[in-house]
Amino acid sequence: MFLHFAAVLTALTVLTATPAEAAPALVPAADREVVFTVEGTTTYGTLHIPAHRPGQRLRAALLLPGSGPTDRDGNQPPALTPNTLAHMSDALGTDRVATLRFDKYGTGRTGLGAYRDRPEELDYPAYVRQATAAYASLRDQPETDPRALMVVGHSEGAMTGLLLGGTVHPRPAGLALLQPQAIRMLDLVALQLKDQTAEAARQGHLTPEQQRTIDAAIDAAVTALRAHRPVDTTDLPSGVARLFEAFQGPNARFVESDDAIYPPDAVAALRPGTEVLLTCGTNDAQVSCATTDALTAALRRAHVAGPGRVPLPGVDHLLHDADHPDTLAPAALDALRRLVLRGGAPA
Repeated sequence: MFLHFAAVLTALTVLTATPAEAAPALVPAADREVVFTVEGTTTYGTLHIPAHRPGQRLRAALLLPGSGPTDRDGNQPPALTPNTLAHMSDALGTDRVATLRFDKYGTGRTGLGAYRDRPEELDYPAYVRQATAAYASLRDQPETDPRALMVVGHSEGAMTGLLLGGTVHPRPAGLALLQPQAIRMLDLVALQLKDQTAEAARQGHLTPEQQRTIDAAIDAAVTALRAHRPVDTTDLPSGVARLFEAFQGPNARFVESDDAIYPPDAVAALRPGTEVLLTCGTNDAQVSCATTDALTAALRRAHVAGPGRVPLPGVDHLLHDADHPDTLAPAALDALRRLVLRGGAPA
């Protein structure tokens, strides 16, 4: 018996004396500058890589900003700095999703690039081509999994993302269309302006007759732009008149090419089974849930996968709510996480 217990003790000593093989250390999370060239323009962006195992290929998302001079972080400095895309990158990073966001034409380090001396030639398709090049750059990063790419677009960026979803290679596993431009641009502008005149009438600043006159002038202005005729601004308030005058100036080519796109028509090019999230905020003064009805119906007909349309109670166009005026609302983050958990290859 003594020899038996001694043998067992010796075996245990040998086993415990051999240290367990240490797990490889995680590569820490990091941001790095990414530079790519498209049509003669050097474009600058930020790639965020979450903490990961050495050699691991991560799910990844291209983040696309809204309209106007909105930079890689989702800002129009100095006046508007909500950091929409920067916050989105941080949130996706916690779910181990790498992200690329970039300074589109007219913003940040990129500036106007090849259009510096001819800004009037910059049209909406140029932005789509720039986003396509960004998607290829994200696909080719050593840490990303090309089988598990997503496109996350906000406002006009959502329409751009929808167009990419049916054209890029490989096709994205998931699309997030956050408060999207879901109808033609000038139709959306007209709705926004009419909402403003209706509010002014409710507050007694306009008579019902004045409201009808202005609304009719807005419709006439849209018709004139689409027919390439000068806009009659006689019955328009000065601020609205300046807007339509700008649409006829150096921005004319962009406005015409953007307005030519009806987003529901782009859905047919999506791969069946693509995971698609569409959000609309009940407090969004720019993109109401009603404007997304046709796009939502088109997505159903295309047999894409969920989560589908997700209304966000109390959320505005910048994805804020009353309790989170400077950060992304929990409802928006939860909706985005539903897409992340459904789509792509496992992390």
